[in-house]
Amino acid sequence: MKNEAITRMNDDFAKWYTDVCKKAELMDYSSLKGFIIYRPYGYAIWENIQNYLDKEFKKTGHTNVYMPMLIPESLLKKEADHVEGFAPECAVVTKGGTDNLEENLVIRPTSETLFCEHYSKIVNSYRDLPKLYNQWCSVVRWEKTTRPFLRGSEFLWQEGHTIHSTKEEAIEETLRMLDIYKATCKNLLALPMITGLKTEKEKFAGAEQTYTIEALMHDNKALQSGTSHYFGQGFAKAFDMKFLDKDNNWKYVYQTSWGVSTRLLGAIIMVHGDDNGLVLPPNVAPTQVIIIPIKQENETVQNKVNEIYNNLLNKNIRVAIDNSDKSPGWKFSEAEMRGIPLRIEIGPKDVENNTCVVAKRNDYTKITLDINNDLGDNISNLLKQIQDEMYNKALNHLNENTYNVDNYDDFKNIITNKGGFVKAPWCGDENCEVKIKEDTTATSRCINKEIQDKKCICCGKDAKYEVTFAKAY
Repeated sequence: MKNEAITRMNDDFAKWYTDVCKKAELMDYSSLKGFIIYRPYGYAIWENIQNYLDKEFKKTGHTNVYMPMLIPESLLKKEADHVEGFAPECAVVTKGGTDNLEENLVIRPTSETLFCEHYSKIVNSYRDLPKLYNQWCSVVRWEKTTRPFLRGSEFLWQEGHTIHSTKEEAIEETLRMLDIYKATCKNLLALPMITGLKTEKEKFAGAEQTYTIEALMHDNKALQSGTSHYFGQGFAKAFDMKFLDKDNNWKYVYQTSWGVSTRLLGAIIMVHGDDNGLVLPPNVAPTQVIIIPIKQENETVQNKVNEIYNNLLNKNIRVAIDNSDKSPGWKFSEAEMRGIPLRIEIGPKDVENNTCVVAKRNDYTKITLDINNDLGDNISNLLKQIQDEMYNKALNHLNENTYNVDNYDDFKNIITNKGGFVKAPWCGDENCEVKIKEDTTATSRCINKEIQDKKCICCGKDAKYEVTFAKAY
């Protein structure tokens, strides 16, 4: 049954998205545009992402640090391309208390310059390398257009910053972190991603190479969901980050940076959600199973509910009981709104039969299970099944909405009327990227591979690359 509190997806996707964010109690608006309040349920999802990724980072030798929130303006300006890329988005502090500051301070839009300054002080020898640091924090970018989780003036993220003695090691690190992001999105969030190299126009300010993970939303727009950057020695030279190698020669370090943010919550909502609200993958859901007693005042029902609760808890399942005084129908609707993967319904007749009804959120299927027959294991298996089903559904959507084209008319037709990922030959000229965006609002999402014997869809010259284009958030 359709939840009337939520706008239908196909009627107004943007309004549907905002309704879900608010009605599922993921966030609320503050009095300052672009600065949202992360409510407990939304923050719990982010904590699960954070905890999972933090373990993956530590497996690969990374340690957490914390850098200051404020950056002296002179420090930010040390790397010209970097500051040029971020200048329009910077929030600047000009006063401390009632006094004007001698130097303006920038609220961090990202922390490359802070890490560089620190590394230049603590690294002297090849024995000090590599440095594999990560930071969990918030950053501020003064966005003109904002939307919860997708684009905010402040957002939560992690930013990894590493330095290495060789180019090969730094590039290996860049690609390793990209793989971790892609695997995390698959295994934790049930989100399939395409990956590739950003074009020169779309790469991160100050990077030599930017690699990206890109997801396809339900409305067939792309969402850049994480990036990993190889900086080469650009920042190293600007900040004099040098080390003495084994041959007693001074050399500049090679640097990387990589990050994902609470934008991933937006991806979860827009890939998996439906007209009744959130649909959460079990692996990231704060509550994986909700038990709803029917006639909860019945002592035998409540005893059985508690028995099931403890059984699932012992199986390390994140489980809760809804013992509120609201009607069962209201509780069902609320559980669906919040995207809880499994709902267990149990009443007096179920207790008599030693059974319970289990409802799957992802496809609304209902199953009757024997309470005394390995219920915990059966619920665990159902959660794994839902995780796989959600990933495969999202993957099918991505595959069904990925197109290959060789001419501009087909390209414009698909972008305009269907959306999705469109793979097309491109000459490598930024002017063609600009024209494609002007004509269609589509942008290059990533370079897939080098190609020969094809013509650029825009200008007709020899193509150098196959590139995925899409309209994007």
